[in-house]
Amino acid sequence: MDSSELLDLVKETKKQLLHLQALGIEGLPLSKEPSGTAEPAAAADLPVFQPATPKTSPPKPASGSLASLFGDLAREPEKLASSQETFEEIHNDIGDCTRCPLHRERTTVVHTEGNRKARLMFVGEAPGADEDIQARPFVGRAGQLLTKIIEAIGLKREEVLIGNVNRCRPPGNRAPTPEEASMCKPFLLREISIVQPDVIVVLGNTAMRNLLDTREGITKLRGTFQDYKGIKVMPTFHPAYLLRDPSKKRETWEDLKKVRDYLDATAQQS
Repeated sequence: MDSSELLDLVKETKKQLLHLQALGIEGLPLSKEPSGTAEPAAAADLPVFQPATPKTSPPKPASGSLASLFGDLAREPEKLASSQETFEEIHNDIGDCTRCPLHRERTTVVHTEGNRKARLMFVGEAPGADEDIQARPFVGRAGQLLTKIIEAIGLKREEVLIGNVNRCRPPGNRAPTPEEASMCKPFLLREISIVQPDVIVVLGNTAMRNLLDTREGITKLRGTFQDYKGIKVMPTFHPAYLLRDPSKKRETWEDLKKVRDYLDATAQQS
């Protein structure tokens, strides 16, 4: 082989190497047999393909570093602030209320009554005719049924707190309008802040929607504990509704048993 043939061979070899490098092949195993007599390569002679090294996640910042930059990123559940007010101060603030149209046909303002250190509170929507005359919540037929319900879970009426969202009787015992409820609701919330009950039982749609700020119906939420600023809330049917449909008494009893069991289970913590 003369020099010109050797030079052509070098050029061709170089070209092949560049082509192989472009394909990502860095080297080839050398055959141990002469050309034309090679057996299939043994496993040890084949190129070994290692799985790609998995990408590791960047190290997490030291505990507290995000909080130091942005504050506590975990949103704390809202808790009801304790109040040092008295019921008498709230009642004086309400006075001979004329804040909404309900005052025009009422006889008396019906305030919340009962144990002001109660673990259990009942909230209805508004006084009825008997309540309007006697200036006490839940003293009519529905109130008598509520008293039986309270006694059925092992408590006395005087051991719990009983009130309504509205303190004046709506004409014809209709439900208070949202505007009427908005005038009275703040006073109820102030009372709740004073008492800090463990459980509030809301009786019927109007009371439930006003306290929980929800548009869900009582049939959907009843029987399941809800939350009002860290206080357990049990929605159930209003006693007046039970008088119209006694078949719902069983469901109401199941709801109140959950309340009873919760109060019993947490009695040591109170």
